[in-house]
Amino acid sequence: MADTPLLMVHGFASSFERNWREPGWVDVLQEEGHDVRGVDLLGHGEAAKPVDPEAYRDLHEGVVAALPDGVTDALGFSMGGQLLLRVAARVPERFHRIAIGGVGDNIFTASGGEAAASAIELGRAEETGHEAMGAFARFAQAPGNDPAALAACMRRPHDPITEDEVAQVKVPVLVVLGDRDFAGPADRLMQALPDARLVMLTGADHFGTPKDFRFIDAVVEFLRD
Repeated sequence: MADTPLLMVHGFASSFERNWREPGWVDVLQEEGHDVRGVDLLGHGEAAKPVDPEAYRDLHEGVVAALPDGVTDALGFSMGGQLLLRVAARVPERFHRIAIGGVGDNIFTASGGEAAASAIELGRAEETGHEAMGAFARFAQAPGNDPAALAACMRRPHDPITEDEVAQVKVPVLVVLGDRDFAGPADRLMQALPDARLVMLTGADHFGTPKDFRFIDAVVEFLRD
């Protein structure tokens, strides 16, 4: 549907500008004729930045609030992709197609942890003991970010999504994942999704995926279908 809006949801410690506009996604998708809609999740970008983890309990409600009227296409990276799946499991009728990157079987397990949250808050990436969490801690120090708010977001009370929930996402889903991404593999995710295709990016890790033109090309082709 050429007139379907496209909602873009960023990853953790990022924003609409940093995740989507700066790498060129917005220009490419607008040239394709898409009505791009952005959102900054609570604690990120231009959104409010509370420092109480409880404030982030229903982080997915930020996606719900940003949904255009009617039906939408959607694109999410990492945490943004996870949130899109959670929302689409509850209101699949609001979506036409969904593309997600940097998301795999990791969605079925708890992520983050107190060590990562503390490292984010204190700016001590080496204390996470985990390469990916250390990278998040470094990104939290980027201009415009509030490490205390991001640490609170990391500490938010939430349960991992379940395979039964994912099975409620009835619309076509594109999953793009680097073969060096800690979020992978995506076997359980692909088995749970009723209508999905997987594109693997050889040599790509999690944090390089948003700038990988193979990711952009796969999404453009998917949205043309």
